[in-house]
Amino acid sequence: MRVSGSKNAALPIIAASILNGGLTELHNVPNISDIKIMLQILEKLGCKIEHDSDKIVINSKDINSFEIPADLMHKMRSSVSIVGALIGRFKNCTFTYPGGYDT
Repeated sequence: MRVSGSKNAALPIIAASILNGGLTELHNVPNISDIKIMLQILEKLGCKIEHDSDKIVINSKDINSFEIPADLMHKMRSSVSIVGALIGRFKNCTFTYPGGYDT
């Protein structure tokens, strides 16, 4: 029996890949919308993403933007974790309030 990966563990690890400034390889990441949104944000920032059925490889070497797109930021609360990683590595970040709340 295989245990599925945890969204709550994977999302901050994906955000922390920004700090690496190189390759991060993750296995057993759940294939859910929050993960897809987080990877889209990283791509918009300039990361290269390779994704197959069981593995995600993130290359954060060539990040060329510090602005998290508002449309993606509004889709989930945990997108705010990217802010800390960008500030930690580049001392710079532009963002709006995170989403994911039903009002």
